[in-house]
Amino acid sequence: MSTFLKTARRRGWWAQPQNLRRKEASAVFKSLHMKLMLIMLLLITSLMAVVGAFLTTNVSSFYIDSFREQMNDMFGSDVEADGVALSKNASFMSDLLSAAEAADGANQMQDILDANAGKLGIDYRTRNYYILDGSSGAVLVKSDESDTTLTATPNLLSALNGKVGDKSDLTADYMDVAIPLSGGENGYIIYILDSRATVSSLNSQLFTIIMQALVIGLLISVLFSYLLSKTLVGPIEKVTEGAERLAGGDFGNKLPVESPDEIGILTGTFNHMADVLQDSLNAVENERNKLDTLFLHMTDGVVAFDHDGTLIHCNPAATQLLQRSIPKETVFDELFGSVYPLAQILTLQRPNYADAEMMVSDKTLELYFAPFSDKASGGVLVVLHDETEHHRSEERRKEFVANVSPELRPPLTNVRSYAETLRDSGGDIPQATADSFLDIIITETDRMTHIVQDLLTLSRLDAGNTEMNFSRFDFGASISSVVRANALEAKRRSHELKLEPAQSLPLIFGDRQRLEQVMMNILGNAIKYTPDGGHILVTAGTAGEHVWMEVSDDGIGIPEKDRDHIFERFYRVDKARSRESGGTGLGLSIAKEIVERHHGTIRLARHDGPGTTVRLTLPIRLEDLQA
Repeated sequence: MSTFLKTARRRGWWAQPQNLRRKEASAVFKSLHMKLMLIMLLLITSLMAVVGAFLTTNVSSFYIDSFREQMNDMFGSDVEADGVALSKNASFMSDLLSAAEAADGANQMQDILDANAGKLGIDYRTRNYYILDGSSGAVLVKSDESDTTLTATPNLLSALNGKVGDKSDLTADYMDVAIPLSGGENGYIIYILDSRATVSSLNSQLFTIIMQALVIGLLISVLFSYLLSKTLVGPIEKVTEGAERLAGGDFGNKLPVESPDEIGILTGTFNHMADVLQDSLNAVENERNKLDTLFLHMTDGVVAFDHDGTLIHCNPAATQLLQRSIPKETVFDELFGSVYPLAQILTLQRPNYADAEMMVSDKTLELYFAPFSDKASGGVLVVLHDETEHHRSEERRKEFVANVSPELRPPLTNVRSYAETLRDSGGDIPQATADSFLDIIITETDRMTHIVQDLLTLSRLDAGNTEMNFSRFDFGASISSVVRANALEAKRRSHELKLEPAQSLPLIFGDRQRLEQVMMNILGNAIKYTPDGGHILVTAGTAGEHVWMEVSDDGIGIPEKDRDHIFERFYRVDKARSRESGGTGLGLSIAKEIVERHHGTIRLARHDGPGTTVRLTLPIRLEDLQA
């Protein structure tokens, strides 16, 4: 019980709810401490019970055997001759037979029995004699002074039938013997009855002694079993506590090996197991961290399902590609059931896999399905790859070929035509006409050169290979320089070119040459696409941490349907007029790429009336771009 209280106190047992206390109590009584103690208690109890039963039975048997031996010695009840008992003690039986012949035979036999009471064991309390009439069984004389009524026992009935009754019954609460005697015409029965009270008293004393010995034995067994259980269970408890710490992830504490016996070997093996387990867990943890990092940062989406189609794992890239949240209760059919059936994927044998395409909003996803186990406990792994950029690149390539071909074909055709004309003329063409043809060839060649140069510029910008020479320069001075450079062309076309800058514009950080190229393109387009005699206004200013420049004209303007496409490559509102003016359709695309490299914007601003307003916005501080 002390073990139980100690365990209960250590676990805070009494402070727990009743149902938890019952579980804890059940666990305590199932502990090895209690089992060893109960085994010892049961062993001692069983041993004392066997000893008690053995002693009680043997005492009863001994007392019965002693009774029968006494009666046999006195009456010779084990030998009969013609129905008359022949005694080993001949004088005793001869006296009884002589007394039986007398008229007052019962009284004389009483005297003889009283004289031999010691030999017969008559104590007048538990063992008495009775002299009965041999015919009727009536009691004539008795040693028992109490008013006792005799019971017709089997031995007494045998004597009434003329036979010696000396049969013993171990289960009866008495012992008796009945001896029939005949003397002349008289017949008597000498009946010795023992109530076995002595045996019962002796058994009671034995029971008391056995119970006292049992209590003392139990106390000694509890003490020794507790010491034995502490000796055996103590190291096991330490191993158990070590296993609990090990299960909690504490691999640092080693168990002391206190003995070279089996417990010590178990403790050493446990320490070795802890080291091996820690190494294995560290290796598994490293691999898991690698996989988690891989899944977390990889650009392809990964989604895993078990054999029943329930979600197991999903990395962030998958949620981004699918453009939806993927809770834990998501199933395969909800995401990919319409693309590929789960049952068909599970039938695939590794390394085979299935692929399919899936459209999510404006993205094109390439899906790869593969089973990750051949067993029924396996599942399906789905890898999602974004093919949108690849498709767009393919579309751009096709679009590029489709756009470049019409741009290069007319100048090439013109060059070839005029060159063939000059070759085939044989000198018959006037010099002025020949010079005119050569001017056209040179113009078309310059046009093709401009197209190629613009394409190379865009290609470098796309690849990030164009070097930018960042420095701090005067934004207002650059605007004035660009306006002065275009003033002559504007005057030639009778335009009114006007500059209205702010009173003071800050220095900005950027590539001055590239930004002035953007300004030249914006202002040049305004001059080109404004009919002669038009008006062009250039304004500039600051807005917070940004500077801006706007170029407004009252030219042909841009239709609403073309405003969203004006910065696309080779896109022109009036293709015929653009070619006549020498435009390639790439200027605004190049301008947009340069501005975006400066973290700025270029767009069509709101314009009232005919014409167009283009707004350029740039940040003032961009030192981080230089890095």
